[in-house]
Amino acid sequence: MLLCLAACLIHVLMVFLYVAPPNPVSRQLGRQVTAWVYPLFEQNWRLFAPEPESVNRQISARTAHTASDGTVRVSAWFDLSAVDSSAVQHNVFPSHTTQNMLRRAWTSYSELLGTDDEPHSERAVMIQKYLRNIAANRVADHHRGTFESIQLRVIARPIAGSAAPVAPATADGGRPTATTTPPPVDTRLLPWWKVTPDGN
Repeated sequence: MLLCLAACLIHVLMVFLYVAPPNPVSRQLGRQVTAWVYPLFEQNWRLFAPEPESVNRQISARTAHTASDGTVRVSAWFDLSAVDSSAVQHNVFPSHTTQNMLRRAWTSYSELLGTDDEPHSERAVMIQKYLRNIAANRVADHHRGTFESIQLRVIARPIAGSAAPVAPATADGGRPTATTTPPPVDTRLLPWWKVTPDGN
């Protein structure tokens, strides 16, 4: 009981120091606060001012296993996003984790690592491992067999009408009839990552 109360108080203090304006205590404990908050307790204001999604992202994974004869066997792509969607659709009270873990991990990854997939900070390394471990755990839960490497593929499809501008009216009050081409689908392949039993 006392241990649980102490953990709750530490958590509230760490989150308070994270969201509070800069002060001497938060500056002094900056590394500890950041390590406590990210990636599981990240705070943002999207609850109050949500940014609607402009693309649907399909995150898939495939694995590689080296057989006893030395040949490398690569699995078919496994749709991680479809598993999440199915879990949400068939659950009356889906958890926040089910709805957002994979999506937020990808968002953090793309923000921190950009397009070169090279981590340039400790936090970027942590987020890379976090995304890899989520994918490896999801694949392991749904497929039998062992694997030593995993690769992710992210397909971003623009949501129809999310950013389509309205054509200006012509002089006679009508709208011009212009053929619009749909925005391109963006496919991104991440590098192969080694999977270790301890997740590091």
